[in-house]
Amino acid sequence: METVLLSDCESDLSAAAKLIANGQIVGLPTETVYGLGADASNENAVREIFKAKGRPADNPLIVHLADFSQAKDYTTSIPEIAYTIAERFCPGPITIVLPKNDKIPLVTSGGLDTVGIRVPSHPVMHRIIELSGRPIAAPSANTSGYPSPTSAEHVLRDMNGKIAAVVDGGQSRFGVESTVISIESSDTVRILRPGCVTREMLLEICREVIIDDAILHELKEGQKAASPGMKYKHYSPKADIKMVEASTDDFRSYIAEHAADGGYALVFDGEETDMPCRCLTYGKNSLEQAHQLFARLRELDEIGAEVVYVHAPSVDGVGLAVYNRLIRAAGFEVIRV
Repeated sequence: METVLLSDCESDLSAAAKLIANGQIVGLPTETVYGLGADASNENAVREIFKAKGRPADNPLIVHLADFSQAKDYTTSIPEIAYTIAERFCPGPITIVLPKNDKIPLVTSGGLDTVGIRVPSHPVMHRIIELSGRPIAAPSANTSGYPSPTSAEHVLRDMNGKIAAVVDGGQSRFGVESTVISIESSDTVRILRPGCVTREMLLEICREVIIDDAILHELKEGQKAASPGMKYKHYSPKADIKMVEASTDDFRSYIAEHAADGGYALVFDGEETDMPCRCLTYGKNSLEQAHQLFARLRELDEIGAEVVYVHAPSVDGVGLAVYNRLIRAAGFEVIRV
């Protein structure tokens, strides 16, 4: 099919909403990354998302709504703590996993009896949800396993000819997918996937915030993924990613020994000076690293990098989200110097 590029004008947003209401797939901007949007209640449309991405069927999709009050239409129960969290962080980059009802097909939830509910803050995405009158399933708009897209150009590169349209809403603000949480008790939540709503932020309103083991480790054999991004190798370019935990000096020494003859390095801003190989930078702090990471991984493929040594970020705050994406891109292999 021909994939049409739409702008963020009202007439184009209406056109995108009609495509979704009619069972088509549209690349949509959000504040986190671009998503492949389709009617979450339409089984055929959702199956087309999995087909376009080449996504495993047991990898659940997140359902995007215009307002958290609509969550009651697609779930069987909502704990009070979920309303408290939503009041603080919605609309925004957080997804709350709740028990689903029959309006959300099992194909959308990856076979689970739960569904991730999110209210995006990007005005374009928000308006399209309103205009379509549909709950919108919208996993990242990339080929499954490849770095997520943070621009309409990235979406077209992966999805041209596979989906009906892409709406250009500019560069994604955050650059990594939403924080996904499940409710453990009346005052405890579990982070299933880290994002820009951090553990520290959640602790301001929750007594306890558990970091799920799958954030930094592979799921055990047979274990089901409760959230997108938990089970499979993700976010990985064609290049072989090697994540290195080290001080700047030790990283530079390691690179001199292992990468000087042809490898690339992805380093923090300011570290590129005297680096003994070709390199790109991806920010000086965690927020900048989250914003730039996926674009840099794609850029490394464009310039033909075959092996890339990445200076591992901090795991504090938003850094945990960046580290999580990188450890998956590296196939859970970490070099500690």
